[in-house]
Amino acid sequence: MKNLLLLFVAALVACNMPSEKQTSLPLTGTWELISATSTEKDSTFSTFEPRNKMIKIITPTHFAFFNHDQKMGRDSTTAAFSGGGGTYTLKDSTYTEHLEYFNYREWEGHTFEFVVTIKNDTLTQRGVEKLENLGIDRIIVEKYKRL
Repeated sequence: MKNLLLLFVAALVACNMPSEKQTSLPLTGTWELISATSTEKDSTFSTFEPRNKMIKIITPTHFAFFNHDQKMGRDSTTAAFSGGGGTYTLKDSTYTEHLEYFNYREWEGHTFEFVVTIKNDTLTQRGVEKLENLGIDRIIVEKYKRL
């Protein structure tokens, strides 16, 4: 009986030990993009398209994002859709996405590292998108509001 009690206590302690995903930053939830900028070489410009809506969903182990035009594709000049996702790690404020799925398949299999901050209901992620095979090398800053 004593061994059974020790086994139970050990299992209880193991279940309550923090995992690598747990952190003080409350990332999990659904976020809507409210601004985005990109810096390439010496030029910074907005990449936020107000005619589109983008959300990011973050679970304890995965992320997914979806971006689409708000006219449901009926306007051929603004019709747009993109979506992707994968796993991530979070250590302190370093958020690293491992992109497993994306409708632009050349981006799949790449890792992107960001510094994230959360203030009130706003998530800011800042980092580098670099894909040598596509000639992409830019700093991005995205701000999301919690939904």
